[in-house]
Amino acid sequence: MQFTTRGRLMATCLTLALGATALAACGSGDGDDAESGSDGPVSLTYWAWAPGMDKVADIWNTTEGKKTGVTVTVKKQASGDDLVTKIITAAKAKKAPDLVQAEYQALPTLVSNDVLADISSEVGDAKGQFAPGVWQQTTLGTDAVYAVPQDSGPMMFYYREDLFKEYGLTVPTTWDEFADAARALKKKDPSKALTTFSSNDAGLFAGLAQQAGARWWTTQGETWKVGIADAATAKVADFWGGLVKEGAIDNQPMYTPSWNKALNTGKQLAWVSAVWAPGTLTTAAPDTKGKWAMAPLPQWNAGEHRTGSWGGSSTGVTNDSGHKKAAARFAAWLNTDSRALAALVKEGGIYPAATAAQTGGALSAAPGFFPNQPDFYAQAAEIAKTTAPSAWGPNVNVAYTAFRDSFASAAKNKSDFGAALGVIQRDTVADLKKQGFEVTG
Repeated sequence: MQFTTRGRLMATCLTLALGATALAACGSGDGDDAESGSDGPVSLTYWAWAPGMDKVADIWNTTEGKKTGVTVTVKKQASGDDLVTKIITAAKAKKAPDLVQAEYQALPTLVSNDVLADISSEVGDAKGQFAPGVWQQTTLGTDAVYAVPQDSGPMMFYYREDLFKEYGLTVPTTWDEFADAARALKKKDPSKALTTFSSNDAGLFAGLAQQAGARWWTTQGETWKVGIADAATAKVADFWGGLVKEGAIDNQPMYTPSWNKALNTGKQLAWVSAVWAPGTLTTAAPDTKGKWAMAPLPQWNAGEHRTGSWGGSSTGVTNDSGHKKAAARFAAWLNTDSRALAALVKEGGIYPAATAAQTGGALSAAPGFFPNQPDFYAQAAEIAKTTAPSAWGPNVNVAYTAFRDSFASAAKNKSDFGAALGVIQRDTVADLKKQGFEVTG
């Protein structure tokens, strides 16, 4: 993606690392927008991909919208890189919608392309309604806020409760115990594997690195620093690469018919995933309903409580909107109002980022696939509180593509994961420099 000249200047303001040096907020500098009231009704357009979002907007339109004169129309879009490309193209033509659903890792790219507005003055009070590690993903510096968290993907450990009992395995609380369990299972039954290392979804590896303390993109003064090959990430790569090389775990990719079969038949006993895993298991392993259980992610050090994040999105307001304040109010309502949150769970099937909505109400009962774990969401809420901070940059798409290419080869050939990590670092740095960013290290 090409970045605007102004976007390159804004790069110095982009950091998503909690506890980083305070950086000045980099807003658009535009004056206040026109608001509803004496000037008449306001119509907002919201680009989103989550299912049922139009039904959630209807709740606003028939309640808050009637009182404020602000109506929201949802236009369904594709997700991921397709939406990022489309919204940047629309913004360059000054035709972006008022609001957009954006994945957390896409926010720096959108801000560096001058797509999103700083809405901190309108939504800043909502900070306390989200886990710090989640709210931090929508902030660039200590003051600027470029979106309101919508859903999150805290990572967890899923395992076949019945097969763990059959093979005498203990649920691992540390990664060392995880490796021991993988080796013990292989000795007892070589035809089975504790889990697989998959190279077709970089979000999984990014979340694992995040849990280990990795900070892939940070800023130093007016330059970017890329730390994809930092010590924390190298530790994660060496750990998983070592298990693959010795044959302690499988090396097949996720989301394939073969992977589905392994889950459904019990050939694979566990899956490192996120809170949304029950939905995937329902489709991939339908014969195993009620046989799985969820536990916190294994830790690098005994007694720690940290998890990574895999997935999640936010609601941002664009600089093209002529009604930024009204749009920001809707974004805050959408992701904090109890009626809206209940509808997001029911209609969109999301796991809300707002902590108050993670238990009770629409999430009072466990997922249908986990009838044996009635406190599923109560446990998930506690795990979500431990989400570690992340650090995204303006070319996540390049890093993720490099991951899929380099790690696919390393996993298939059982070769050095560290070398594959170096490829991602090199490609990401080269791309930043090509786009005109200052890069150090």
